[in-house]
Amino acid sequence: MRLAFSKSKSGFVRWVHALVASALLVLAAPAWAEVPQSRLVIGVPLEPPHLDPTSGAAAAIDEVVYANVFEGLTRLTPNGTVAPSLAESWSASPDGLSWTFRLKHGVTFNDGTAFNAETVRFSLMRIVAAGSTNAQKALFAPVRDVQVIDPATVVIHLSRPVANLPYLLAWGDAAMVSPQSAATNGTRPVGTGLYTLSRWQRGGELELVRREDYWGRAPQTQRLTFRFIGDPAAAFAAVRAGDVDAFPNYPAPETIGELKRDPALVVTQGLSEGKVIMAMNNARAPFNDIRVRRALSYAIDRQAVIDGAMFGFGQPIGSHYSRQAEGYVDLTGRYPHDVAKARRLLTDAGYPNGLDATLRIPPRPYARRSAEVLVNQLAAANVRVKVETLEWAQWLDQVFGRKQFDLTIVEHVEPMDYDIYGRTDYYFGYNNPAFDALLAAVNTAPDEATRLSLLGDLQRKIADDAVNVFLFQSARIGVHKAGINGIWINAPIAANDMTGVTQSGIARGTANAPNTKTLPWHWIGFGLLAALLAFSAHRLGAAWTAKKVAGHTATLLAASVVIFALLQVLPGDPAAYMMGLNASPEAVATLRQQMGLDGPIIARYLSWVGGLFSGDFGTSYTYQTPVAGLIFERLSVSLPLAISALIASVLIALPVGVLAARYRGKTLDTGLIGLMQAGIAIPNFWLGLLLILLFSVGLGWFPAGGYSGWTSLLLPALALAAPQAAILARVLRTSLLDTLGDDYVRTARAKGLSKNAALIRHALPNAWIPVLTVLGLQAPFLLAGSVVIENVFSLPGLGRLAFQAVSQRDLIVVQGVVMVLVAAVVLVSLVIDIAYAVADPRQRDAALNGGRK
Repeated sequence: MRLAFSKSKSGFVRWVHALVASALLVLAAPAWAEVPQSRLVIGVPLEPPHLDPTSGAAAAIDEVVYANVFEGLTRLTPNGTVAPSLAESWSASPDGLSWTFRLKHGVTFNDGTAFNAETVRFSLMRIVAAGSTNAQKALFAPVRDVQVIDPATVVIHLSRPVANLPYLLAWGDAAMVSPQSAATNGTRPVGTGLYTLSRWQRGGELELVRREDYWGRAPQTQRLTFRFIGDPAAAFAAVRAGDVDAFPNYPAPETIGELKRDPALVVTQGLSEGKVIMAMNNARAPFNDIRVRRALSYAIDRQAVIDGAMFGFGQPIGSHYSRQAEGYVDLTGRYPHDVAKARRLLTDAGYPNGLDATLRIPPRPYARRSAEVLVNQLAAANVRVKVETLEWAQWLDQVFGRKQFDLTIVEHVEPMDYDIYGRTDYYFGYNNPAFDALLAAVNTAPDEATRLSLLGDLQRKIADDAVNVFLFQSARIGVHKAGINGIWINAPIAANDMTGVTQSGIARGTANAPNTKTLPWHWIGFGLLAALLAFSAHRLGAAWTAKKVAGHTATLLAASVVIFALLQVLPGDPAAYMMGLNASPEAVATLRQQMGLDGPIIARYLSWVGGLFSGDFGTSYTYQTPVAGLIFERLSVSLPLAISALIASVLIALPVGVLAARYRGKTLDTGLIGLMQAGIAIPNFWLGLLLILLFSVGLGWFPAGGYSGWTSLLLPALALAAPQAAILARVLRTSLLDTLGDDYVRTARAKGLSKNAALIRHALPNAWIPVLTVLGLQAPFLLAGSVVIENVFSLPGLGRLAFQAVSQRDLIVVQGVVMVLVAAVVLVSLVIDIAYAVADPRQRDAALNGGRK
């Protein structure tokens, strides 16, 4: 008997070893190949919603395509001056009402279309046309006509003088577009720039490839890869692991000290156009009283805000004007930090005991950290502030759109955007005829000296009226590998102009080539579903299978009604989100109409459901591409990740659960229980960060983020699998212990079967039913609930798509994603029902007998 047990134990150990070996084989993946090419990987914190800079105000668009893909008549240099681009020279008439531009010869778009004066006329008149969605339409409203003199000469006629017209024409909003491709630039950009779009893995990265037929000087770099990494921890890991070559707008200032100690990296600090303000609702009491507004300005210590909220990165400002812009006047001494004076002003305004206010902020790190500092500073002046954090879409809807706020903190990133103080419908609620007169004088200034002088008066007027509390100008923190030169340090416009970047002293001949080829998961899924239903009909009966399918289909239809109804009451306007802070109400309304958001709700629901049945999920508001394509693209990442995590969790849980049950009450069982408790307690995102620090930053074995094939899924799969494996192991141990006490197991043991054999051959198959239930719950969670892990590892998965779509109010995408996830839950439920009937003979017999005992 003792000898038999020894043999059984040996077999048991071999079985456990086989499981562990299988787990290693499943999780193993081939290393990615190094492909010779000149390639730069640039980290950017935000993904552009589309790629047309002339439609929408998202700064992320210019960060990718400005100068790289699209060019204007003029361009901005790193120091903010205007330089020639597609126009080689220009001049203004004496009255300032006409500007003549002479164009460069031999310029073509990347589709071969010629650039000429007719193109200029089309591009500029398109900005001011009725129905234009250009975010800066109001700035170009003075453009009355564009006259074509010859193919290389145009005259722009204005309704009033615009002294800074060459500067405005350097913005991405005034990029030259071809009449043949203007309508599709959002997804297939056609510009005159050095690069053209090669591929766009939405949610992951975008690649531009160098044009061989470019009209000007060719750049050194053949390929530019913009990798979207918004999470500060992920950005730090990507830089330390060398996954990105440069991060021109680095989002984690708290880690700069550590990066500076790395000799392989260069850290730069310049100025951006971002002006962070604590805006006040001038149209609402008590902030319609200038004494109250000035009191708040005196109560604030700007440098303390910069030190506390931005880790010392930033410059104080005293008005709504960039420090590096021409005509800047230093007004930071206008309101020195003086708490006593702030209290006296509040008393004079009728608030001797102070006042209460609500500070509603967007979910940006700078806003959250600034709010923490400002609340304490304002409290010293008897201003008691309650902080409310809103989603960005909520902020746009409630604060920016409806003006439902007392105070808010926001960063205005547009250059030379002082004109917003002249808009009576703007969210500040500021209305002053004296300022309007100054603004008109600036726009009609006869010469540059007069205009700069008037701009100084304009800055002083905004500061004297204390329209807002002007906090600081954001620093542009850049990190790049040593040997890379030509990256902008300052940012006179929100852009990453990579046309002048050079590389030396680094291995620029090789680059990690991402494997973006994916399996046709939708066809594989349909095939597996058909095979499953055929198996069920054969094994359990066609009637039972049809009944189950009908029930789950009804569930899907009911879910579609609930999903659509709930999303319609979600606060936030998708059109306002896409257009940004400087867009005119007319442009927002036009875009809303184009997106079909003005139709009756029932008609929109029926249209959406009809599209679901035909496979057409609609068109994304944000990406301007079919939703079905977006979902299948993201499934190619999320599905392998979920499958890997699910297999890993099973392969880890099986030996742990079986060993714990086998050695119940012994030291091994106690240790494994502790391991299971730790697995359940440790957050998977924290485990993911540890894995990145160890295997990516420390050892350099795996990429810290991004998707380049199955290899890049190993660490996130482990982070996802660990807590799920712990739960499965707990359930399996409990179920095995219950089963080991059943009569048939005791009988097997009484007949001489070893404990290990009885455990594996009899107890384990019958203990599997509760494990199947937990697996059925875990499978859809791993598919949809991995949004945190996908953000930590910058993976373009389905969960991250859903998160982005909700924050952007891309409702059509949210509806499609949620329906796919509901379908996944329903499908898993169907699989579990079939598995129950197959695994449990009693359920199988009931199914075959039509439910009769």
